[in-house]
Amino acid sequence: MSGVELESIVKAYGALQVVHGIDLKVEEKEFVVLVGPSGCGKSTTLRMIAGLEEISDGQLTIDGRVMNRVAPKDRDVAMVFQNYALYPHLNVADNIAFGLRIRKEGADTIASSIEEVGNILGLTDYMERRPADLSGGQRQRVAMGRAIVRRPKVFLFDEPLSNLDAKLRTQMRAEIKRLHKRLGATSIYVTHDQVEAMTLADRIVVMNDGRIEQIGTPMELFLNPANAFVAGFLGAPPMNQIKATIASGADGPVAEFSGGRLALPALPGLQNAVGRPVIVGIRPEYAQILTEPAPGSVSCELDLVETLGSEALLHVSIGGEPFVIRTETLGNMEMLNAVNGFTAAPDLIKVFDADTGVALSGQTRAA
Repeated sequence: MSGVELESIVKAYGALQVVHGIDLKVEEKEFVVLVGPSGCGKSTTLRMIAGLEEISDGQLTIDGRVMNRVAPKDRDVAMVFQNYALYPHLNVADNIAFGLRIRKEGADTIASSIEEVGNILGLTDYMERRPADLSGGQRQRVAMGRAIVRRPKVFLFDEPLSNLDAKLRTQMRAEIKRLHKRLGATSIYVTHDQVEAMTLADRIVVMNDGRIEQIGTPMELFLNPANAFVAGFLGAPPMNQIKATIASGADGPVAEFSGGRLALPALPGLQNAVGRPVIVGIRPEYAQILTEPAPGSVSCELDLVETLGSEALLHVSIGGEPFVIRTETLGNMEMLNAVNGFTAAPDLIKVFDADTGVALSGQTRAA
């Protein structure tokens, strides 16, 4: 099995520790995405798997074999870099075949491999061109082709789309997804872009400050983030987080804001918590807009309306704190400019501890 397992992996540069004993098991044929802000340790973790960074402590296994002291060339992994790392003096065919020639593969094997990869990635018509004569998307395809042709046990991707424009990123995301489905190879992908993570991953690993915050499927993390950091990182726009206090309502606990109250789910983590300061998390798409005050709602001041075609983002403020609402625009434009409050279903509200950020309640139904 070509799975990858990290056990208590640590990376330190002298006294400075940047990865703090992380544990992760990637199953065979799984596509796992490491996501997090710049400097969180995701690329360092990937480079340790590739053998480009030495592991300070812990154990790395690939296909059941301990790899801590194994040279990068002997790990049977292929890495696609952010900057493509192509040889400028070689044409596309020679760039793709470079690794095969180093391994002294036969001429027939090299030729058939180049043809196969060219067909898979749509590079057949560009084989005689050099990297300088290619677009960014074409260069990235060549870099991927060079990795594919080696038929490694594990593919590693280090922010491969970050140098592309928005349209190309969308196209390349779809190509990478199709490629993984076709090849079925174990893949570990690093990005700071949560949209890439949500669209590509079988499972997402959210990292922060050299630690893993949460691991799960895209929808598990979207619906039930383990803490306020994960909630604020995933989603576009991310989950709103506003300060509140738990109070007693007629039918259970409520969150009390400066502009009103919202009913909360009657879950064990919120029982007997009256007076407790919390952070209330509400996804922009879960807030229901109001133009007239209503019981069990929160009043707000409209600052800005961003129209996105069939949808709009309403930027409002609650007691001076920013809050974003995503709503439909069709037939609603006059109503949008009159918004002065909102409400949200209790079972779609997340509640986090104000001090630790740990989730106190889970979403009890799907959106």
